[in-house]
Formats: sequence, structure tokens, C-alpha cells
Amino acid sequence: MTSPPRPVRRALALALTAAALGAAVVFGARGRAGAAPRPPASDAEMLDRAMRGLTSVIVYDIFSPPQASRAYAYASVAAYEALRPAHPEYRTLAGQLNGLDTIPGPQAGVEYALPLAAVHAFMAVGRQLTFSRARMDSLRAALDDEYRRSGVSPAVYARSIAYGDTVAARVLAWAAKDRYLQTRGAPKFSVTNTPGRWVPTPPAYMDAIEPNWRLLRPFVLDSASQFRPAPPIAFDTAKSSAYMQQVREVYDAGRALTAEQKALTAFWDCNPYVMHVQGHSMFATKKITPGGHWMEIARTASRTANADVMRSAEAYARTAIALADGFISNWDEKFRSNRIRPETVIDTYMDPAWEPFLQTPPFPEYTSGHSVISAAAAVVLTDEFGPHAAFADSAEVAYGLPVRRFTSFDQASREAAISRLYGGIHFRQAIDEGAVQGAKVGALVIARVRTRARPEQPIVAQAAPAPATGGR
Repeated sequence: MTSPPRPVRRALALALTAAALGAAVVFGARGRAGAAPRPPASDAEMLDRAMRGLTSVIVYDIFSPPQASRAYAYASVAAYEALRPAHPEYRTLAGQLNGLDTIPGPQAGVEYALPLAAVHAFMAVGRQLTFSRARMDSLRAALDDEYRRSGVSPAVYARSIAYGDTVAARVLAWAAKDRYLQTRGAPKFSVTNTPGRWVPTPPAYMDAIEPNWRLLRPFVLDSASQFRPAPPIAFDTAKSSAYMQQVREVYDAGRALTAEQKALTAFWDCNPYVMHVQGHSMFATKKITPGGHWMEIARTASRTANADVMRSAEAYARTAIALADGFISNWDEKFRSNRIRPETVIDTYMDPAWEPFLQTPPFPEYTSGHSVISAAAAVVLTDEFGPHAAFADSAEVAYGLPVRRFTSFDQASREAAISRLYGGIHFRQAIDEGAVQGAKVGALVIARVRTRARPEQPIVAQAAPAPATGGR
């Protein structure tokens, strides 16, 4: 079927004649004839609300960072594909993402509200990839009903919901083959007493999270190990060794943090499950994941650029794909090098009373996950919105932290990376190598995921070998 042109925002849908295109498909942006049109941003806002709804359920379900990235990616692809038929300048992701076959198009000759279909598909996929499905059902029903009350005719509403379900089913069938379910039954990580190897850390001493994540099918990577970083500095507790110089840097930084360093480090914590110990009691607080933080940055960037719903869907999909492959690449190295955390080294060999500013996450140290996924997302968002796209990051306001302002995605990425050293949970090499690793992932997403039928453009891929010290 020949792709239809972009729909205009008016009450009467644009009809394409069969003589011109062979088959007519009508894509009503909003509803019945005579209904007052809503501004173009309204559909983008609905998609934003769907994204925030998914984030709220991910936080509630305490998803690990890799798990969250998987949900964001598949849901975002579903929204993009459900909306794309109304925008011929945008290309399908089928055939571009590993294992994704043709996505069914809408029926010819009838009217659809494709923004509704896209939001519904997003929520339908998100529902299947999260645990609290009743919460997702409630959020999805509220969004669907808002479209119904906006003037969409019953027939168009029903048809659009059905098409959203069709796209969601195809995306979920694709997701079911990514080997996620097989990793649920794979062996757990075995902790050894070998010097320099990772062991559980205080206060919860949790098992390593997702040790088999590297087995998942990537979205664009050829394999999880495609961008394997340089090996970590050899573990050596001699005071003059290169390794212990890294340890000393973390130790000294943690004892002399400035107010600004503490502020930026807390802002980028993004630990979805922080344990608190008070006497003999222990409780936890939930927070947004690192990927969720960057999806919120993508939302902010889209609104700052006044992007319409299609461009917003594009930004979400590309960012989510970069995050998902960033985690697969990062977890591949984490469980290959199996590197001990600074907290364990310092407590064992330097100062048993020392504590990191941030709580150490439950998985190996090398490379820094924040550095990898932040660089990957920043490279893609820079390609989408430009190298000087300033924005106000409010992702952590819901958790009691103030807005931070950045002049570029690269600046935010560098700040996220260096926060891990200030937080006492990563060594410098893990931060620097992670930034390079993530930039390579982002550049590959740009090279292989061509969302628009446009001339070839230079790939914007700037590694961050020396993370900035932060600042607003």
C-alpha cells in the first residue's frame, strides 16, 4: 500500500483518491466533522502522558535499569509504527531493527485517528512488559477515554483502538523472541572469593542484577560485545599501583565533596531501589531508573522544540533503542570483567569506616552504566535536536530535587558520568571507557535507524573521554 501524506489539522479528513494512489486511506487527526480542532501539540502531550504513565508503573514495580530500558524500547517502537502511516516522510523500523518484520498498515479507504492508535499501542505494549497491569489498564483507559471525549466518532475510535492493538500484537510477538524469557531460567551469578572480583555490597547485600542480560537480542548491535571496551586496569593493592591510584581518587573525592558536587550527584542517582537502615529496621525508597531519566529528557527536548506528535514519537523511539542497546553492551562488559566496587576495595584495604555518597548498585563496576547509556542517549538526542539544544531537566523534581539546566545533551551526559565518581561507586576508567562505549552505541543507532526519507547526514557522535565536572 502506498503511504498516505501527512494529515492536516481540520475537521474534515483528507481523502486520497484511488486513481492517484491505488487505494485511499483517510487519517483523521481528531474526530467527527464539525468538531473544533485541537492544537497539534495536544497529540504530542497525550503521548508524553503515556510515557510518564509507563514510567510511573516501572517505578512502582521496581524495575531494574535494564528491564526498564526494554519496556521503553518496545513501547516506543509500537507508538512510532502505529503513527507512521500518516507521515510518508518517516520510514518504518521494520527491516532496520534486528528481527522486526513488516508491521501491518491500516485498512485502506477508511478514517483513523492514528495518534489515538499510537498512544493505545504504546500502553498495550507497556502493559504486557510490566507487572502491575491493573495500573496500566487504568492509565490506558483514561487516555483512550480522553480521545473519545475529544470528538472522535465511535466508528473511528473503535477502528483506531483495533489498529493500535494490531500493531501492539506484532511488536509483542517480536519482543517474545528476544530471549528475555530464556534468561529468566538461566543460572544466577556465582560470587567467588577471587581478589578483585565483584561481591555484594552494603546495606542489602543483594544478588547481582540481570547477569544474563547480554544474552538478549540487541536492537541494532550485531552482538552484545560489538563495542567491547579496553580491559580494566589490573587489580593490584600495592599503594603505588595504577589501580590503587584510581581507588585513592574515589576515596579522596568522597571525603571532600562540595555542595555543588553533592547536588549533581544526588540528581543523577537514579537508583530504583535504595535501602535505608535505621537501627534494626530496613526500608526502601523507589526512584526513576537511569533510562527513565533520559526518556524524560527526550520528552523535555521534544516540548522545548515544539515537536509534533510524529517527531516526538521519533525522538522517543530512537532514544529508547539507544538506551536498550546501551544496557546490553554495558551488561556484557560488567559480567565479563566482573570488577569489584570501590566500596569493597576501600573498606577492605584502606578505611573500613568509609561510605560512598551514593548507595552502591548491585552489579559489577566496569564499565559505568550511567556513562554508557547517558552517552548513547546524548548522541542520539544531539542528532535529533542539535548540539546546542538547551533544556531544563525536571526529571527528579518528583523525588524532591530541583531542576537542573543544561546547555546541551552532551553536557548532561558528562555530568551524569562524573557523578558516579563523586558518588563513590565507580572508578575513573569505568567512567571514561563507558562514555566512549556509549557514544559508539549512539552513533550506530544513528547510522542504522533511518527514521526519515531524507538525504544522508553526518553522524553526530562525540565521545566523552574526560567527563565534565558538572554545573548548571
